[in-house]
Amino acid sequence: MPNGFLSEPVQYIKGVGPKRAELLKKIGISTIADALFYLPFRYEDRSSLKKINQLQPDEMTTVRGEVARCELVRRRKGFSILEVTVSDNSGHITAKFFNQPFLKKIFKIGKSLYISGTVKTNRYLGVGFEMENPEYEAIEDESDRHVHTLRIVPVYRSTSGLGQKTLRGLLHSIVESCAGKLKEYMPDDIIVKHSFPGLEDAVRNVHFPEDDNIDLNKYNSGTSRFHKRLSFDELFLYQIGVIKIKSDIVEKKGISFVSPPSLTSELRALLDFELTGAQERVVAEIFSDMESENQMNRLIQGDVGSGKTVVAVMAMLKALENGYKAVMMVPTELLAQQHYQNITKLLKGIQIKCALLTSGEKINEDEPDIIIGTHALIQKGFSLDKLGLAIVDEQHRFGVRQRAQLRKKGTDPDVLVMTATPIPRTLAMTLYGDLDHSVIDELPPGRKPIDTMVFMESEKNKVYDILRREIGKGGQAYIVYPVIEEDEELNLRSAELGYEAFKELFRDRAIDLVHGRIRPEDRNEIMNRFKSGDIDILVGTTVIEVGVDVPNANVMVIVHAERFGLSQLHQLRGRVGRGERGSFCVLLVYGEPGEEAVRRIRAMERTSDGFKIAEEDLNIRGPGDFFGTDQSGYPQLRIANLIRDRELLELSRSEAVVILEKDPMLDRYPDLRQRANKMWENRTELYNTV
Repeated sequence: MPNGFLSEPVQYIKGVGPKRAELLKKIGISTIADALFYLPFRYEDRSSLKKINQLQPDEMTTVRGEVARCELVRRRKGFSILEVTVSDNSGHITAKFFNQPFLKKIFKIGKSLYISGTVKTNRYLGVGFEMENPEYEAIEDESDRHVHTLRIVPVYRSTSGLGQKTLRGLLHSIVESCAGKLKEYMPDDIIVKHSFPGLEDAVRNVHFPEDDNIDLNKYNSGTSRFHKRLSFDELFLYQIGVIKIKSDIVEKKGISFVSPPSLTSELRALLDFELTGAQERVVAEIFSDMESENQMNRLIQGDVGSGKTVVAVMAMLKALENGYKAVMMVPTELLAQQHYQNITKLLKGIQIKCALLTSGEKINEDEPDIIIGTHALIQKGFSLDKLGLAIVDEQHRFGVRQRAQLRKKGTDPDVLVMTATPIPRTLAMTLYGDLDHSVIDELPPGRKPIDTMVFMESEKNKVYDILRREIGKGGQAYIVYPVIEEDEELNLRSAELGYEAFKELFRDRAIDLVHGRIRPEDRNEIMNRFKSGDIDILVGTTVIEVGVDVPNANVMVIVHAERFGLSQLHQLRGRVGRGERGSFCVLLVYGEPGEEAVRRIRAMERTSDGFKIAEEDLNIRGPGDFFGTDQSGYPQLRIANLIRDRELLELSRSEAVVILEKDPMLDRYPDLRQRANKMWENRTELYNTV
């Protein structure tokens, strides 16, 4: 099999073995492919060679000399310094190695070697030069190819027990022995058209640049021609998968829902509000999909409070009035119950059977029309006759495979997925490229803006005053902490201690505590009491981020706001501002927040637009965290960066479209097909080559 060696365990590479293989696994390296495409995160120029008498303090450089002295100095129990004096014909420098006594047997008197590091003035004598824990490389043969010194040196993210020098040495060995076996799979016309280097050339040069006169800035920013080749490859393989999945879906015949409107008209007549223009546009897009003969696969993006639920109900009724059933899958029992209650309320007056299915619930009704449930909907044993529409809410909590499992509960039902997490267009095109997109970009009229305020720890009394004022007017408040209990290492205020403190501060108010360790049934009971107004202040963790809709709750206090992600801050803010009261989001900041934390907090002050928040979140955090691929079920991008490589993303998609239009099964490119299948392995089957 071409490139089959890439799947071989790295353990059997010379110099690795079982112990190092376990350490490598911690940083995501299990196979040869993992190692070859585990790129450095920065590079250091150690190509310059200086005489010792030419050295200057604070410069990074490399010197060559002989070991003139090697002495182990024990300062105190458990701590030692190995002092190695290296001399050339111009002077000498001391290399100090902390708590590495085993190195003494390496530095034999008279041994020739290179050392690289930052030059410092001897801290005790005030004269003479030294380096602390420098990289070193013995000169065994003048023809040796240097790995750690006298070149542009890669620096990798490592883990405890796996030193930088050891990791670099292992990767050098793997690159040298395996890169030459890589088989080019990219179509020749794409390589020529974009002047890409070959695959082997790119892999060798991103690890160990063969030219000392490179642009180090391009290497450190990941924009060298070799980095671009590998970033393009990753995005191209990703787009091959996304486009193939979508084309397979588009080709599937679905259900044509063409009966005259009856239930949808009834709902419109019962609503005490009019749909917004954005809601009407999205409903029209959904209905157009449902009326076609092809299977619908559409993503609905809408900020918190934009009215996605009523749009989903319209789609459900469209299926029902055509003689089919509908299901909605959500990630938590709490959210399932909320949707069940809200949808039942919306459908009051219409003869519809609606049921709830969670791990703790059973369906009592015979063949309900609509089922709202959790993962229980995709468990073995559940099926629904004439399932016409499957809806997935909070899509980022589910994967590609789970969507497919839900689809299989019927015979090619239409699929609608919804998310309250706004996604920038560039990211949406990548993450959900297999879906058509609709955006509800308008909030219902009458929703009052939320006043977002920032207070430092020293201003806590102002926060208490806001709470007393608003609760005194009949409002309710959330107090959110980052952790459940105290942790000395983290030095964070906790929900449990916060709960006790607020009970003392507000003795005349009903206060309760909710977090993830409380049993689901007890948590639901607390949330329901909060919704009914029996609790004035609800202290908790982010478990309330997706919780019961409480229109009367109008104050959200986020403790240690500097420790929350921007998207999470925005989602928490969306818990308030749902009723008639003026609402407030209070960001309580502790200590000296870092630059990124300040940017997040300023963004919250500046805008409540979820899509602007999402763009800023992407710029601050980068795509890795935002992408959420572990949860979404999509392949993880290890090389490409969706901010840095936006042009490559567009380019990779356009090239993938062209090649798949000409050769949908990639029959002319079996190696490319294999690589795409490998990227999407265990997620979905792109090409059945059996």
